[in-house]
Amino acid sequence: MSFQTFKVYLFAVFSMLFWGLSYVWFKIAVNSYNPITIIFLRLIISSGLMLLFILINRSWQTIKRKDLKYFMLLAFLQPFCYFLCESFGLTFVSSTVASVIIATIPLFSPFAAYFMVREKVTLPVVLGIIFSFAGILFMLINPDLSLIAAPEGVLLLFFAVFTAVVYSVVIRKIPHEYSPVTIITCQNLIGSVYFLPLFLIFDFQHFITVIPTRELIMAILLLAVFGSTLAYVFFIIAIKGIGVIKANIFANLIPVFTGISAFFILNERFTSIKITGMLLVMAGVFISQSGKLMQMVLRNQQRRKLLNRVNIPDK
Repeated sequence: MSFQTFKVYLFAVFSMLFWGLSYVWFKIAVNSYNPITIIFLRLIISSGLMLLFILINRSWQTIKRKDLKYFMLLAFLQPFCYFLCESFGLTFVSSTVASVIIATIPLFSPFAAYFMVREKVTLPVVLGIIFSFAGILFMLINPDLSLIAAPEGVLLLFFAVFTAVVYSVVIRKIPHEYSPVTIITCQNLIGSVYFLPLFLIFDFQHFITVIPTRELIMAILLLAVFGSTLAYVFFIIAIKGIGVIKANIFANLIPVFTGISAFFILNERFTSIKITGMLLVMAGVFISQSGKLMQMVLRNQQRRKLLNRVNIPDK
């Protein structure tokens, strides 16, 4: 493995680490601020950082009028609907359970692609869903079949998964001329506009009564800088370096990072049942991606054989 490839893998790991820690940082922030306030501040700070990044790199792209409707729909799905469901869901369940449910997003994306654009659903995807649901049930149900987590929290988190899955299909409508950084920045900016009236109507009075502590300020900054900015930038680097399929497999690490950090920071219990559930979910996500990964390996092997036959060096 070359040093450049190693760096790309490192970026992928760090992006998942930041997303995994985001659930813990949110749990800290929600002790003082309401979820809408946290999301709004997170998006405002992240948008400013992304704009600064674009200006420094002189990579500003003007959105064409005909494409604006797609960007508005994307921002409505994510961050607006996604963050609303995820954040309020986190107020009912533990950070580890939330991260495990959200980690199932790659499993359901192929089904949305099938119904909306008729992409084929493979056997590994079906097996992956079975494994992951078994893992989630391990973490959510007691031996007497009662729910460990609040059902409204679980339902909200699955709504977040649903919006992310639809988002993964809708984003294909965005022309390839727009860079990922441009798309993320526009989403955050438009999402901030969507959240502004909710913040002013429901949270502003509470917001001005809270005296921010150092812990609260750090949690908000960490969410904005690492969870909503650097994590996305690092993930973009990973996608460019190793491709979407390989990069998505690293999402299996998110519940691991969340579970470990929640154990040390939030004193969440790390039971054998929780560990078993996490392993099943991560195995399910890996299995669902294994078919695509195998296809990619086979294509690369065929390409190398073809190049060798015609004596063309594979750069």
